[in-house]
Amino acid sequence: MSTETALIAAAKRGSVRAYTELVSAYREGLLRFLVTRTPSYADAEDALQDTLINAYRYINSFDAKWRFSTWLYRIAINNLSKISAAEPCSKAQVGEIEKLSDVEGGPLELCIAADERQNLWLSAKRLMNDEVYTAMWLRYVEDMSVNDIAAIMERSVSWTKVNLLRARKQLDTDLNSAPVEKGSKAYG
Repeated sequence: MSTETALIAAAKRGSVRAYTELVSAYREGLLRFLVTRTPSYADAEDALQDTLINAYRYINSFDAKWRFSTWLYRIAINNLSKISAAEPCSKAQVGEIEKLSDVEGGPLELCIAADERQNLWLSAKRLMNDEVYTAMWLRYVEDMSVNDIAAIMERSVSWTKVNLLRARKQLDTDLNSAPVEKGSKAYG
């Protein structure tokens, strides 16, 4: 029996300690996901709290045929529907997002990585509808499988694969559409 399975079983028996340990592995990833989907960092924290409370409240309805993370993200997406008129996060909130990043290195590397990541996800947010953006985020930031994403999004695996491919192509076209000068002046 895996540790997660044992924690789920203990949480179903009412152990708050087991539930807390269980969700601690998903807390930062969920918050990162919610920050990009809500108008403010405070709204993301509220949605996270609602998600964790609802998950605890309904832990007995968890079906072991699904991964716990899939179930938890589905609850988070349902809680997002309660927040009206979601907007992309502001520049002031980017600092809060970066506190959650997994990037290691010096300040210059962190700054460059943060800027590239921000531009990529801002472009994705601008180009894609919410469902496709969510699928992309779950795949490439949260590193979830296509099957898990399909379950979370309540879509078919085919829909998920097709939309991930189309979104990657659309993002690639948008990011690489700037004309490139032949013969760089810096390198002759």
